[in-house]
Amino acid sequence: MLDSLKRWIAGNRQGPEGRNLEGWARQRKLSLKRVRDNGGLVIEGALLGKPWRMEWGPPQRDYIEGRELRLRMDLGLPPELQMAVLSKTLAETLEQRAYAVFTQDTQTRIDSGMPEEVRWLAMFPKTAVPAMRPVRARFSSIAVEPESLTAWLDTDLAAQLAAATREWLAEAQPFVMMTLRGRLYLRTAAAQPDVALLDGVLALVEVAARRAQAAGEAARAREGLKGRGGSEGTGRTTAFADTSVEAAPGVPGAPQGATAWGPLPPLD
Repeated sequence: MLDSLKRWIAGNRQGPEGRNLEGWARQRKLSLKRVRDNGGLVIEGALLGKPWRMEWGPPQRDYIEGRELRLRMDLGLPPELQMAVLSKTLAETLEQRAYAVFTQDTQTRIDSGMPEEVRWLAMFPKTAVPAMRPVRARFSSIAVEPESLTAWLDTDLAAQLAAATREWLAEAQPFVMMTLRGRLYLRTAAAQPDVALLDGVLALVEVAARRAQAAGEAARAREGLKGRGGSEGTGRTTAFADTSVEAAPGVPGAPQGATAWGPLPPLD
């Protein structure tokens, strides 16, 4: 499975580096900066009154080869809102990796040496979300709280994911979108991002952010009701302690956890 991901990426390395991304950003009057040394680009904008930051450059995950497009958006979500949707081909590959580590009895490595999406696949059960039935052959979804995942992956977000599979997200293309520590994250392989991919990513993120905010409000309301009823909360704890900046396997010096987005090299 990992070989098929590598073949897909290798077959898409073409065109002048970053030219499509630069033109796309300038046309939309977005903030654009080039990263010294690695040829990466940083673009900043806003959606729903919240700032977002897009980066294109060397990957921060070893399951992505070539170039990675990643986006983060700080939404102020409840910290316990931990949810993810992944391309199914990637989820199957990462599950196999996590299982291999578990069978080697290296629990410490699972806790601190792997990205959150790998750990979640190993520790959380998959959740069947009714709205995701039309795209269940292409995506896997996991969460700490199934109620929040169902609220997030509603018909609107499922429709955007379906559109992504038609317009810019190939079946073997690594893709992860997750909420963690108040933020929304997206990362995918993008050897040469084109307009369809860039517009599609932003359209998907806008809907995902709106639905995550709604899921966050619902989670807060549930906690409030339990608090008034004399409960001390859900009894759940967040799955993991904060992740330090560690080198990803095969990517020296790359931030490891989803929260370890930087620091980037100095910008011009």
